[in-house]
Amino acid sequence: MDSTRVTEHPTSFDRPSTGADPTDPRGALLHTPVPPDSSGSALPVQGRGGETPPGTDPAGTFEHAQPGAEQAAEADAHRPRPVAEGVPAQPDGGQADAAQPADVRPDAVPSAGTASGDMASKGVTSGDVASGGVVPGDAVPDGGRQDGAAPRRGAEPDRRTGQLSAPGQPTPMRRDGDRLRFVGAATRRIARGMDLDEIVMGLCRATVPTFADAILVYLREPLPVGDERPTGPLVLRLRRTDRIPAERDTEGGFTPAVQPEPSELETLGAELCEVRPGSALAEVLRGVRPVFTDTRSARAALPELLGEEQDLALPDGRRAILAPLRGRRRVIGAALFLRGPERVAFEADDLLVAAQLATHSALGIDKAVLYGREAYIADELQRTMLPENLPRCTGVRLASRYLPAAETARVGGDWYDAIPLPGSRVALVVGDVMGHSMTSAAIMGQLRTTAQTLAGLDLPPQEVLHHLDEQAQRLGTDRMATCLYAVYDPVSHRITVANAGHPPPVLLHLGGHAEVLRVPAGAPIGVGGVDFEAVELDAPAGATLLLYTDGLVESRLRDVWTGIEQLRERLAATAQLTGPDHPPPLEALCDEVLDMLGPGDRDDDIALLAARFDGIAPSDVSYWFLEPEDAAPGKARRLARRALARWGMEDLTDAVELLVSEVVTNAVRYASKPVTLRLLRTDVLRCEVGDDVPQLPRLRQARATDEGGRGLYLVNRLARRWGATRLSTGKVVWFELNRG
Repeated sequence: MDSTRVTEHPTSFDRPSTGADPTDPRGALLHTPVPPDSSGSALPVQGRGGETPPGTDPAGTFEHAQPGAEQAAEADAHRPRPVAEGVPAQPDGGQADAAQPADVRPDAVPSAGTASGDMASKGVTSGDVASGGVVPGDAVPDGGRQDGAAPRRGAEPDRRTGQLSAPGQPTPMRRDGDRLRFVGAATRRIARGMDLDEIVMGLCRATVPTFADAILVYLREPLPVGDERPTGPLVLRLRRTDRIPAERDTEGGFTPAVQPEPSELETLGAELCEVRPGSALAEVLRGVRPVFTDTRSARAALPELLGEEQDLALPDGRRAILAPLRGRRRVIGAALFLRGPERVAFEADDLLVAAQLATHSALGIDKAVLYGREAYIADELQRTMLPENLPRCTGVRLASRYLPAAETARVGGDWYDAIPLPGSRVALVVGDVMGHSMTSAAIMGQLRTTAQTLAGLDLPPQEVLHHLDEQAQRLGTDRMATCLYAVYDPVSHRITVANAGHPPPVLLHLGGHAEVLRVPAGAPIGVGGVDFEAVELDAPAGATLLLYTDGLVESRLRDVWTGIEQLRERLAATAQLTGPDHPPPLEALCDEVLDMLGPGDRDDDIALLAARFDGIAPSDVSYWFLEPEDAAPGKARRLARRALARWGMEDLTDAVELLVSEVVTNAVRYASKPVTLRLLRTDVLRCEVGDDVPQLPRLRQARATDEGGRGLYLVNRLARRWGATRLSTGKVVWFELNRG
């Protein structure tokens, strides 16, 4: 059949696209408009294999031209020549009715005076007629019917295979240019995926229905990461399937399904298969190249991949392609492309298309797995650098938030911490290391660990910042960070704050008034040679202290002080919603604060720490000094018994007397200065005994012949919790008992 055809013009007002979109849900397949000859003349049709096509002589003149036909051809020279191929049938059968002459043969040409001029007016030259005329399935250029032609109905034969293609079914790509455009669009869609699911979905969406009616994607379980060698047998798991739906949207160009039962392509696919060494499937995967499933090796491999019973559901002929997915190092899966019986079978060139799709998908999956591992490592690093859970401290409630700068920058240098201190105090810390990288996160972890160690020594806040500054200088010359360190005492209702170049905290009072605390800014950590100053402020019960990093209040769209003022107003507005006597819940308050961030405000990661000061009432505290003498344990028992009677906690008297006597005895034995005894009544009963000896007691198993060494054993068995903390002036041993 001659290759010259008349193009079809859409009858709708939609402007036709020049390329093919593999994601077109209607499965519209690809045609390439061929520009007319630059000379404007109608070129003779070239025959196949170098032969002269019928209807022309070697000189290029029309063999069957009638008188007047040459003039008609010259008059038609200004019209564009038809493209080399026609547009494949649209899935919705929406092509314009094509011209269907009853019998168009070179020897059946009408008179030139009528037919030639009539055809020339429609854009068909006598050369077209001489070379075979308008073949079935073509449409005239303006989209209308040719005079005397019946509209096309039913199936349309394929020009190269002669097989019938029913209306409403996608037709195969017919040119190398079409395949190149399809591969280019499909690989672009696959490359847009960032994670594994997006890449696999991109492969499926780009393939169905343009290239295949169904696709099955199998991936290795588990997927190897990078250069690591997989252990165990090769196991493939069905990751995703995609197919043309049985019921199609008629408004979107799909024809409704004739039968409600599922097609044979919808029943394919085993969930899991193990590739046995030396099996037919292993040989196909080792060969890497896509193969037709009608070959002997692929036909033997399919039962292993799909299951013995599901292999029978495959269409006959070259309607399935098995393409191994090979990454950088090894085969990581396989893709099975399927076409139904009603569609034209795959061709040899389609193996190249399948190879390109498989290669791009496999490399993308390899990179997605590596990216996922890096993201996992970053998440784990950030999670371990930050507190997993905030401690439960006496007289204060805590809540926190952390937001990375972006999805691709999961780690940063911001951190927060809450550290219990002796005397029921708590240290509140928030800091920000310069940069957004793994290095910044590592430096942040070192500074946070240093701050925890210094807090355990019960150093003043300004001394903690001074030692942090020295540690940052030891880490490197450009290790800069800001930090704010505050110590809250629930007994005295006071807070001591020291700042190293960090944004000031905001205190939200119980009545709804929010104020920015006036704290000396100080120099950032890492500058060196700078003194830090601490201030002591009131921390009334019911107030909320908000510590944050600059990512919350500073961005490209606003400066830091504008952001701080907006934060203060947001806190005040939130407090007004709950009334003057009820502070807002901490978790909801943190969410409200983060809601103030706009679209362009996520330039930096954000650390947020909120502390609600409940305090301890003076009536719930009993405090005594005991001289380091033998009578001190007995006196401690009497004082504890009176305090418990005053609080109505007589049921704890026996346990408290026993434990207080043991702890005070150990303190008096080695102390040279008065011993302190303090009882705190909160949700638990807490007892604290302090002395001037820095050595911490250790729990040990006493031998049967030992006269001592059982005091801490009793404390460990009877107390809810207990511990010992070293101070700059000694130590504190404490224990807690549940209230009855």
